[in-house]
Amino acid sequence: MQSSSRPQAPTGPLSAAYMSTATSSFSEFLATQAPDLLPGARGLAEASQGLGKQEVTHGTTIVALKFDGGVLLAGDRRATSGNLIAQRDIDKVFVTDAYSAVAIAGVAGLGLDIVRLYTVELEHYEKIEGVALSLDGKTNKLATMVRSNLEMAMQGLAAVPLFVGFDTEAADPARGGRIVSFEAIGSRYEEHGGYHAIGSGSLFAKSALKKLYDADAGAETAVRHAVEALYDAADDDSATGGPDPVRGIYPTIATVTAEDGAVKLPEEQVQAVAEAVVADRRERGE
Repeated sequence: MQSSSRPQAPTGPLSAAYMSTATSSFSEFLATQAPDLLPGARGLAEASQGLGKQEVTHGTTIVALKFDGGVLLAGDRRATSGNLIAQRDIDKVFVTDAYSAVAIAGVAGLGLDIVRLYTVELEHYEKIEGVALSLDGKTNKLATMVRSNLEMAMQGLAAVPLFVGFDTEAADPARGGRIVSFEAIGSRYEEHGGYHAIGSGSLFAKSALKKLYDADAGAETAVRHAVEALYDAADDDSATGGPDPVRGIYPTIATVTAEDGAVKLPEEQVQAVAEAVVADRRERGE
C-alpha cells in the first residue's frame, strides 16, 4: 500500500507561534512555520531539476479600466501550455477583499497560489489589527509577495498580477478606483491613464481600449469596453480565448465600487454582453 504524500495533521498541541500576535502577516508566519507551503516552493524545486518550460500552463490576457464610480478587472478564460490549449475555462480574476480584486497572467499554478495566499493575508491582517489594510498597504504587500518569487521568475517561471481597488479615503469618491501593475521583480506602478492590460494579448487589448475608453462612462459601458478589448486580443493573439457560445465560456469580470465593494459579475450578465459584441462584429463583417 502506497503512502500518501498529503501533509499529515499535527498530532500534538500547536506551538506557541500559532497563538502569538507578534506579526499580522500570514505569509511571514507561514514562512517560519511551513515554508514548503509558500507559492512556488515546489515549482522552484522542479525548475532546478530542468523540467521543460513547455510543460507549464500559462494564463494569458487581463484588462482593467476605471469608470465613473469605480474600476473593473476582466480576463479571458484560456490557459496555454506551449502551443497547446491547456484549459479553456480557467478563472484568472479573483475578489481578494471587500474593496479589491486581483488577476494573474503568467504561470497559472503559481499565480493561483499567490492570489490565494494574498487573500488570506488580507483577511488575517484585518482580524489581527481590527482594521483593513489601506489601498497602498495592499499593493505594497502584493509587491512583496511577487518579489519573493524572483528566483522562479529568473528561471522563466513568472506570474504577474494586476490589481484593482477602490480607495475609500479618496477625496473624490467618483474617482476612487485605482489600477496597479507589477513587474516580476516586485516593482509596482499605479496606472493613471484609466486602463491597463497584461499578458500575451495585452498589446491588442490596450490598442482597443485606447480608442474605446471613456473616463465618464458608467459601469455598463465599461464592461462592454472590456469585453470588446478581450475580443480584439483574441482576434490577434492565439493564446487569448474569445467568447465561446458553443461551450458557454465567456470572460470573467469583477467590479469594485464604493457602494457594492468588490463583486464578480453574474455569468449571465457577461454572456449577454459578449453575445451582443459578437453579434455586432458579425453585422459589421469583422
